[in-house]
Amino acid sequence: MQQHGDTPGADDIGRGDRPDVTMPPASGRSAGYFPGNDNKHPVLITEAQPSLEDQHRARVRRYTIIMAFRIPCLVLAAIAYSTFGSALLAILIIAVSIPLPWVAVLIANDRPPRRKDEPSRWDERRTAIESRRHNAIDT
Repeated sequence: MQQHGDTPGADDIGRGDRPDVTMPPASGRSAGYFPGNDNKHPVLITEAQPSLEDQHRARVRRYTIIMAFRIPCLVLAAIAYSTFGSALLAILIIAVSIPLPWVAVLIANDRPPRRKDEPSRWDERRTAIESRRHNAIDT
């Protein structure tokens, strides 16, 4: 990059004196973070966590996928009851679908897993109340 006071050819390394560098042939598979061709994606050079929007989108996706199993369970219970005439089988299928909303909320509200280099905030055991006796003044 030419700066004030530099000569116009100051950045030239020597166009004819470059060493022979051969690049490996580009394959269709990516060796990096993103699937596909690496030329289409930027290089990931940070260890930052995904943004809050990305985390929220992933949690909503998990919730939707888990809740999408509930309706087919209810339909399957109706089909099982009408086909086999077994109320017990239909009740078992419905019983499996009952905790799905609770499980979906728990999984969707969970934070991303903690990395190994994150500090632990509960290193030592702390007592909530002191064990010694306190003198009180009666009025």
